[in-house]
Amino acid sequence: MNESKRVEIAWPGLDITVRADLDQRNAALAQCLWDALPYRSLQGHALVAGYHLYHLAPSHSLLYTSAEYRVDRRTVPDGTLFCSRLQHLGIKYGELTEPMMATPIGQVLEEDLPALVRAGREVWDSVYTTKKPVVAEVRRAGEPSGHRVPRLPISDPLLNELVGEVHAETERIWLDPPQELVDLHQGRIRSGAGSYETVLTTLLFVNGETRPLGYSCYGGLVRAALDGMPMPWLRQMTRQLAHTPAEFLGYCGLDTLWGFTQRLLDGLDRIDSQEDYISVMAHMALYCNCLGGWNLHLFPWEAGDHLRRETVPV
Repeated sequence: MNESKRVEIAWPGLDITVRADLDQRNAALAQCLWDALPYRSLQGHALVAGYHLYHLAPSHSLLYTSAEYRVDRRTVPDGTLFCSRLQHLGIKYGELTEPMMATPIGQVLEEDLPALVRAGREVWDSVYTTKKPVVAEVRRAGEPSGHRVPRLPISDPLLNELVGEVHAETERIWLDPPQELVDLHQGRIRSGAGSYETVLTTLLFVNGETRPLGYSCYGGLVRAALDGMPMPWLRQMTRQLAHTPAEFLGYCGLDTLWGFTQRLLDGLDRIDSQEDYISVMAHMALYCNCLGGWNLHLFPWEAGDHLRRETVPV
């Protein structure tokens, strides 16, 4: 165990703190997390996979840092920490059903596992029922809490201005829900989206478009650039992948996202270097992933409480 790589994960609103040691299974990913500390983030909970916590970490490098070791999440001990290219810090605290290969970076101390289980149950209640946000604080052990969203430089002045605004908006909504999503979830939809005045249908489609826009589109474009895709192809793929979902989300009420996207697409031909391209797309990924986290928190999951899984014979 390396004392210099011990972290504390606290949920002050729950009065719960657990300690974890980062290890060498995926040393580069663990370093990404270590370099991002300290930070605060809206705590989320898996909605399909089982007893699993995750939140967004403010680290651009998680989008592309390679993993050395992968494991089926179902097979590792409770308390295992994971980092992923979705910019998540995940923590298993019980049974998982999804057969997903994941990249472990550390382990919660054995004596803190009961506290982790309590946190998991409280966070589930927050996400599924009460909608009262739970904030996670992640810090190096023995050091103070804090928070920052890193800002990447862009050489082109106009795109640098855009990225500055995206960065500022990401910081603004990091721990406070964006008003556009609050309005949407309360049925205030200026465009009239939602056939026969329905709201749940619109919320479902917004969730279905927001998450892949950050995870797959912008995160994937960052990795494609680092893999050497030529700039003309990158520009073309950006136009193909980003325009339609962002336009739809703008129609549903996410005007800020659609405005940023239009300015990005208008300025694509100004990007001459892969470094600038990666920086712009990384900021868009983090912003979209932040929107996705809030949408998952605000979504009225309890509306489906009458639908319960039945035991299926194997």
